[in-house]
Amino acid sequence: MEEELKCPVCGSFFREPLILPCSHNVCLPCARTIVVQTPESEHLPHGARPMLLMGADYDYPDHLDKMSLHSETDSGYGSYTPSLKSPNGVRVLPPAPAPSLASSSGASSRALHGSLCSSSSITCPQCHRSASLDERGLRGFQRNRLLETIVHRYQQERGLAPGAEGSAAAEAACGGSANARCQLCDSNPAEAAVMCEQCDVLYCSSCQKKCHPTRGPFAKHRLVPATHITQPGPSAHRPATALVPSNASRKFPTCADHELENYSMYCLNCRTPVCYQCLQEGKHGKHEMKALGIMWKQHKAQLSQALSGVSDKAKEAKEFLVQLKNILQQIQENGLEYEACLVAQCDALVDALNRQKAKLLTKVTKEREHKFKVVWDQINHCTLKLRQSTGLMEYCLEVIKENDPSGFLQISDALIKRVQGSQEQWVKGALEPKVSPEFDLTLDNEPLQQAIHQLDFIQMKFPITVPPVPLLQLEKCCTRNNSVTLAWRMPPFTHNPVDGYILELDDGDGGPFREVYLGKETLCTIDGLHFNSTYNARVKAFNSTGLGPYSKTVVLQTSDVAFFTFDSNAAHRDIVLSNENMTATCSSYDDRVVLGTAAFSKGIHYWEIQVDRYDNHPDPAFGVARINVVKDMMLGKDDKAWAMYVDNNRSWFMHCNSHTNRAEGGVCKGTTVGILLDLVKRILIFHINGKQQGPIAFENIEGVFMPAVSLNRNVQVTLHTGLEVPMIYRQTKPQN
Repeated sequence: MEEELKCPVCGSFFREPLILPCSHNVCLPCARTIVVQTPESEHLPHGARPMLLMGADYDYPDHLDKMSLHSETDSGYGSYTPSLKSPNGVRVLPPAPAPSLASSSGASSRALHGSLCSSSSITCPQCHRSASLDERGLRGFQRNRLLETIVHRYQQERGLAPGAEGSAAAEAACGGSANARCQLCDSNPAEAAVMCEQCDVLYCSSCQKKCHPTRGPFAKHRLVPATHITQPGPSAHRPATALVPSNASRKFPTCADHELENYSMYCLNCRTPVCYQCLQEGKHGKHEMKALGIMWKQHKAQLSQALSGVSDKAKEAKEFLVQLKNILQQIQENGLEYEACLVAQCDALVDALNRQKAKLLTKVTKEREHKFKVVWDQINHCTLKLRQSTGLMEYCLEVIKENDPSGFLQISDALIKRVQGSQEQWVKGALEPKVSPEFDLTLDNEPLQQAIHQLDFIQMKFPITVPPVPLLQLEKCCTRNNSVTLAWRMPPFTHNPVDGYILELDDGDGGPFREVYLGKETLCTIDGLHFNSTYNARVKAFNSTGLGPYSKTVVLQTSDVAFFTFDSNAAHRDIVLSNENMTATCSSYDDRVVLGTAAFSKGIHYWEIQVDRYDNHPDPAFGVARINVVKDMMLGKDDKAWAMYVDNNRSWFMHCNSHTNRAEGGVCKGTTVGILLDLVKRILIFHINGKQQGPIAFENIEGVFMPAVSLNRNVQVTLHTGLEVPMIYRQTKPQN
């Protein structure tokens, strides 16, 4: 995790990290060194390029300012020469010489600073995206308090003094003094008494009274005691890099735009925490908002879910490394064995074989070195990926421990994308050996002596036999509703070819197995099974030689109740679906049919349909149907559907266009229609608002049925599934 906690510019632990617009982080001191002045209308002389490393309160000397306005010999763009390189390879300009500070007032300094920041930019050292600075300069970027807290905790757990890496360099640069100095004194800067958090400037008592009064526009600025503030840099005039008071404690974050307001909401458009005032008068007034705590928990859950996938891959990577090391040992043993065999064969031949023997030994050595190189490359690559994933996991786990919602949400989006990207880097085949430990070579010692110079290795030919037992991948086998998914693979180092696989499944009642899939894929989903049933599955491979043995049997349990939606692929084109395919309406005045996504052939099932809109007394129909039902007329008019159609007063049962069992009681807006399909007793029953509608609708029905509805444009209905069978049906005997 330590790599996650170090600045990409200086290579040390983050100090006052800032969040750049690209979601990466950089130290505040390092950010000052990579800020680049972007000229707009001014041009600078070639010999007097702008100081690109300005801190928050750097002041141009007068003569440089004048030269920048009148020179026409340079394009004005900042130069990176001469430059230094950070541990991450980022080019950093050397420190600027100490400027001569204007003695008249600090106001001119602040004005100049604002004008410089407004035309400056900063480039991310990791993704190299550039961002412009506004009038607030670097203070316009949010501070990553969460990362800062994790760094501090990490250093404490390992016995490191917080900020030790930066403070040692700071004292050395300042001649061993750790006391911060005023940045506005003309000469012999006095010891700083306070620091303004908004201006990011150190003041002695005199300069503070003169340049930063506590009234007027500075009345809301926060002054912090400057005791024991470290101030690294070649000059005492340099801005502080670790401006942390000795008695500083972690404070609750406030809004960057409204300093007196705490964060209370999360803006979904801008993906940032905001305060109450931002909603009333700021740029977020018309944006979509959610409660800060809700988004905090939601993003934590997303990050935890993404981490679980990376954790599984890390576990596989560790097992893969053990496998690779075993392969190395086998390669070594087999290589020595082949060398000994080769030497024995060559020594038995005549002297003419001696010259050829050396060539053959060289080939074996090259083959072994090639295998070594391939395996070592895999080990190094896998170790690097594993270390990166492990470090990211540890860092994310530390982030999840935090209770600061706003700090967490500042970085959660980027972390979730990184974790998801980390999981995707384990592509298919990444955790499989690229070479076999076997040396597929054999020596042909049959030719005559005059053909000795043609002696060479030939590839070993394995006899083709039936494929071995496939291995079921239990972690990928699952069930959903009334469908099951199975996955399998062949054992490693399988030399026998595989032409395809045969997947077999029983009937869910312990009956005989039947073939449900034949092909070359190693992942298969079987739909249309019985609900609340236990299935046994097995798979075997085959090739031109014959069928291989069966795999172990895996047991899969389908869902107790059915969760389904309207099926857009099994609906008339005039049917309009919404609400994640749970709500249906129709664009035609004629009746149109839509089916559900579930198919029933066994058990007892119950679902409800709520009437959301009912205009001009239409006749919607509800029931069950075969997959090949006619979809351009009312449900029940053909022999493929069994339905109840209803108006605002009465209802009828209909099958094969035959009307039966008229009953009182119709539907209106808000009515709930219940459909109960009992394939044990082979009956169909309807309810309207909990009351059974007439006698049993249909008897002696069997086969495979799908929920079905027919509508026209005057009706809108919503489907409700995953329901238990009503108690009224369990406790009372259905009417006959």
